[in-house]
Amino acid sequence: MPQYLLAMTIFGTIGLFVKYIDLPSTVIALSRGALGTLFLLIVLKLLKRKLDIETIKANFKHLVIAGIALGLNWIFLFEAYRLTSIATATLAYYMAPIILIVLSPLVLHERVSLGKWLCVICALFGMSLISGVWEGSENVALGGISMGLIAACFYAGVVINNKFLNGLNPYDSSIVQLAVAAIVLLPYVLLTVDFSALTLDAQTIDLTLAVGIIHTGVAYWLYFSALPKLEAARIAIFSYIDPAVAILLSVFVLMEPMTIAGMAGAVLILGAALASEFVGKAK
Repeated sequence: MPQYLLAMTIFGTIGLFVKYIDLPSTVIALSRGALGTLFLLIVLKLLKRKLDIETIKANFKHLVIAGIALGLNWIFLFEAYRLTSIATATLAYYMAPIILIVLSPLVLHERVSLGKWLCVICALFGMSLISGVWEGSENVALGGISMGLIAACFYAGVVINNKFLNGLNPYDSSIVQLAVAAIVLLPYVLLTVDFSALTLDAQTIDLTLAVGIIHTGVAYWLYFSALPKLEAARIAIFSYIDPAVAILLSVFVLMEPMTIAGMAGAVLILGAALASEFVGKAK
């Protein structure tokens, strides 16, 4: 349990770090994928375990698609952090479980219960409260919200593709997906980023290393080490430590404003996302 709680807490602080990295989102995403892959490979070496190449080959198509979606998910999430508050970006991103519900009948051919559709409606209403449109706010961060929602769509793509993986352990799956994200992003970054214009001061380097090593390598290692010891219900409930930490940091550390309507929207979105994990399941 402590490992899982620590992993969720680390995930929740990533926005605070990304906010102060003076690099394009594509470069941060590339660095995260490369450093995270390297760290997990070192962990496997220390654990004296090897990658299951045959199983990876059998699942290669879905691993590649998930890896590409993972890289794009990071890019849009990091852009969301730049364009709006960490709280708003995080809440838009946590629409991913709701997007999964909507896509399930189309992609996974799963029947969605009335209870889950009610969760979708509650979350969408909560998203409208977060946006500020009901208040006629002049500071509606539609750009940041849009980036967060696109990131959520790509994360939903990661989750859907992972549902098709067979016989692959979480370490191998994560290493391949992180590596694919880095490999796919590398040529795009090389073609689109003017490296001569980048400023690599000590803060930028330190924060980028932290995002790659701590928020990816260490956090993934803690996360997957804890999973076999936890019940599914506990995993679902405590995964919401991540957005809770992000919102608290946004409001109380960065002093980013959040209205009463925004707070209500946060409760609706996170409450609906959490409820959707349990609707229709046995007690």
